[in-house]
Amino acid sequence: MNAVAALLAKELRLELRTPQSVPAMALFSVTTFVVFHFGLQRGSIDGDLAAGVLWVTLLFASILGTNRLFVADQEEGGFDAFLLAPVDRTALFVAKAAALLAFLVLVELVAVPAFVVMLLGPGIGAGEVLRLVAVIALADAGIAVVGTLVSALAVQTRARDLIVPLVGLPLLIPAVIGAAKATTPLLAPGRSGTLEAKWLFVLALYDLVFGLLA
Repeated sequence: MNAVAALLAKELRLELRTPQSVPAMALFSVTTFVVFHFGLQRGSIDGDLAAGVLWVTLLFASILGTNRLFVADQEEGGFDAFLLAPVDRTALFVAKAAALLAFLVLVELVAVPAFVVMLLGPGIGAGEVLRLVAVIALADAGIAVVGTLVSALAVQTRARDLIVPLVGLPLLIPAVIGAAKATTPLLAPGRSGTLEAKWLFVLALYDLVFGLLA
């Protein structure tokens, strides 16, 4: 745990000193919502369309962060330094996944309010917000785990910017489907706020299986 904490602190300090991933992901998300706002030619969206727009945008934004996750280590000798350290190799994966999860949370603090303002019809209540946070947390965990795994595999290749989306997007389809299905009732007309437990179970199972495999 000490190794994980040290590596995670390094990742966060690096992003704080030279911001790259989070600003790019946030700007991409907001820009995509603007494109959807004008491209759909509708004053507001709801239900399954709103859920699809939200999660597809967050998914593609996460790819930007995934692409950069191991680049600094590969270019500046971070891998060699870690291999010389007497620590469990799993610590690097856990720290990177936690860092990507933190980046996703920071981006969503900007992207989700922007989505509500630009695309969603009537605002959502406190109950729906809490349920939406639960769905986002489970989906983010799966995206962080799979994104870290794919980034680690792709960073040693010359075409890493191409490999990450080609390999990562198919693996993340179950997470996007589960998240979109769970979010749809929260964004539906009337805002019933009903949250189907089976989709939360699907997301939790996805996180568990890919966490163990990774």
